[in-house]
Amino acid sequence: MIEVTRLSGSTVILNADLIEKIEATPDTVITLTTGACFVVKESVSAIVGIVIEYKARILNPALGSQDHRSLMVLHGSELE
Repeated sequence: MIEVTRLSGSTVILNADLIEKIEATPDTVITLTTGACFVVKESVSAIVGIVIEYKARILNPALGSQDHRSLMVLHGSELE
């Protein structure tokens, strides 16, 4: 689940697994596979980052939101 901010300033929690697409129109619009759409304040790249962080925490529960060491291993030269 990810938290995003609506244009009104209220927050909403979305199931990241249900995101079908994210568009900049220029407002950022998140469309879910259910057909629901949310216009949010975060940029497309910020939402992608939030989803990546969420997925990383799911794959490695020991990874805190402020601890990116496991992400560095996944993207670092140790795997090359």
